Amino acid sequence: MPERKKLLLRLDPDVYDAVAKWAADDLRSINAQIEYALRLALKTAGRAPRRSPPSDE
Repeated sequence: MPERKKLLLRLDPDVYDAVAKWAADDLRSINAQIEYALRLALKTAGRAPRRSPPSDE
């Protein structure tokens, strides 16, 4: 598996809290939840990467 990219992300505290609650509800880490949300947005926009790991939907 290729090395994962590291990214510094600044979030509004309210957005962070909402993502943290969503992650806890889905039993995911905040990092995994952000990646899940980004993949969902890419799929919705028709821009999903050709090779993507299986989702846990």
